[in-house]
Amino acid sequence: MEQLVTSPDNPAPARSRTPHQLLQLPEQQAAGAPRRTRRMRRTLAATALFAAGALALSACGGDAGASGNSDGKNGQAGADAAAAKDASDAKIKVSSKDGATDASINDTGVKVTGGKLTDVKLTVADSGADVAGAISADGASWKPGVQLERGTKYKIVANAKDTKGRSATENATFTTVSSANSFIGSYTPDDGKTVGVGMPVSFNFDKAISNKKDVQSHITVSSSSGQQVVGHWFGAQRLDFRPEDYWKAGSKVTMKIDLDGVKGGQGITGVQSKTVSFTIGRSQVSTVDMDTQNMTIKKDGATLKTIPISGGSADHPTYNGQMVISEKFERTRMDGSTVGFGGEYDIKDVPHAMRLSSSGTFIHGNYWGSPSIFGKSGTSHGCVGLRDAKGGGGDTPGKWFFDNSLVGDVVIVKNSHDETVKPDNGLNGWNLSWSEWQAGSAS
Repeated sequence: MEQLVTSPDNPAPARSRTPHQLLQLPEQQAAGAPRRTRRMRRTLAATALFAAGALALSACGGDAGASGNSDGKNGQAGADAAAAKDASDAKIKVSSKDGATDASINDTGVKVTGGKLTDVKLTVADSGADVAGAISADGASWKPGVQLERGTKYKIVANAKDTKGRSATENATFTTVSSANSFIGSYTPDDGKTVGVGMPVSFNFDKAISNKKDVQSHITVSSSSGQQVVGHWFGAQRLDFRPEDYWKAGSKVTMKIDLDGVKGGQGITGVQSKTVSFTIGRSQVSTVDMDTQNMTIKKDGATLKTIPISGGSADHPTYNGQMVISEKFERTRMDGSTVGFGGEYDIKDVPHAMRLSSSGTFIHGNYWGSPSIFGKSGTSHGCVGLRDAKGGGGDTPGKWFFDNSLVGDVVIVKNSHDETVKPDNGLNGWNLSWSEWQAGSAS
């Protein structure tokens, strides 16, 4: 058989280039079989790599014109569209945003539209402790059963289903506002109490408030009597509310606290949101006359009783002015060293004690004094003493007055040689005129 020799000047016919034929130069013909084998291997390897590269290029790039096939992007889009078409109509919203670091301790909750909640789980992130809560009867919302703690990280998982039974889930992790970045106000009186006609609403904030106007505007106090109620600031941390005159007997007072999210000053936000109501009882105002050492009690405007007392001595007179009973103790310890009197007295079982000022003025039972002092002379360190028995038993003026008094009742002291009690020394803002009271309002 004639052997074909190919070269750049003498190419072989196209039909002779079969897979079994090699392209050889003249000098390769005489080299022998081994050299042809190595060249053949390299040629086959190159051909294989070229073929693999073509296949790889085809697999990555795709053939837009290929019938019945779509590329990866279009395939995923189709899958997404199919999933969206079958998605649940239930849309869940968690009030606290995922990742929030200043979430409310009051308003955390879950709502759903287009379906009903099936279960909600709220846990403390660090401990995994469950926080109790309840889904509403209509399945549209969920709320925790307790107020959340400040500065605490929580996790919530909410599940719902639409009318076709398709499920939806929402997750969120959030941290409530920290104690350092929030403020609260402790207040009196408490919800549901019945108090005397002199009882103001009094807030004591745990941080100084510089944005007084906004804070005051988010606390509203109203009375069923229709009396105008105005707030008054004592410094940066105390805000009291009262009407011009004593509350009307039998009226209902409602306090709405809407401080959640309110800026109290640089870097501090309110966290309270609640409504508190209390009832004003009968009107009882008692007047202590230091000239006569007697106290006259008027109930609903009529004189009920006159009781002999022993007020402050000449060296330690009792404050003048209108004072409100802020606390009641069947028995308490009175230690002179706690109010600046050193070791002059320390009585561990004072009966029927009722606080009139923050600085230590009480109206209380006195069992250690001679009965002859009552109605005759002042012997106390500034308190108003009533005859009583050790242990508080028996029928005594001290016990009678205690049993017939409410927190919020007014005790007026007159004709003392001391000054008038300061309006912020206890709940004694009645010692300011109405114009002075209004001048202290931030609204």
